[in-house]
Amino acid sequence: MLKEERQAYIIHQINLHNKVLSSDLSVQLNVSEDTIRRDLNELAENGQVIKVYGGALSKSFQFPFQEGNVYAKEGKKEIALKALSLISSGMTILIGGGTTMIELARLIPNDLQCTFFTISPLVALELAEKDNIEVFLLGGKLSRNTNIVTGSQVINELSDLRVDLCLLGTNSLSIEEGITDSDWEVVQIKRAMIKCSKSLAIMSIAEKLNSNQKMRVAPLKEVSYLVTDLEATDPRLKDFANHLKVI
Repeated sequence: MLKEERQAYIIHQINLHNKVLSSDLSVQLNVSEDTIRRDLNELAENGQVIKVYGGALSKSFQFPFQEGNVYAKEGKKEIALKALSLISSGMTILIGGGTTMIELARLIPNDLQCTFFTISPLVALELAEKDNIEVFLLGGKLSRNTNIVTGSQVINELSDLRVDLCLLGTNSLSIEEGITDSDWEVVQIKRAMIKCSKSLAIMSIAEKLNSNQKMRVAPLKEVSYLVTDLEATDPRLKDFANHLKVI
């Protein structure tokens, strides 16, 4: 594989999953980790990714308010618009972080009366613009990699909550493994969020479906709704529709 092809693959994986590890890319591309590190350094110097210890981050995840950085922006807007159908006045909602959740927060109608709890300062800021929304930002250590709060404090706070609906993005979703991720701290937070929720909606672009990461968050049976940028009747969603409601 040529260097240009390898780097194009790396950029796609980073945009798709927000974060990649050098060790994983080395296996996927069948090259040494030194080669991957050189590629990541070059991509970072060109301003295409953000280099971190052990891997790299997507610029869209680090700087979601810079419109040109957001990967699959139109698809995420479509997902956010569909997810509005799950929200009604009087609900208590727990919402995660990420660019799709920011899009959803921007679309919340100004006359909707709900209570939102979130682990994302960026989502909280968007929700705070709505006149009739009560917003609670859960406390904890702010992760610079994901822009969400993590750690035991936020897990303890989540254990005291009982919400009507949890809205989460995902790194990967499959029939066999359910929700999976590559960040151990994020896995723990998402598990705690799911545990305190009556129902769970996963919001994901189609590219993340039928893929798996190293760490399981929850089996598919925990998911009530799947909201994607595909039509609900798309053949790619047929197997998922046997287990949950596709929107």
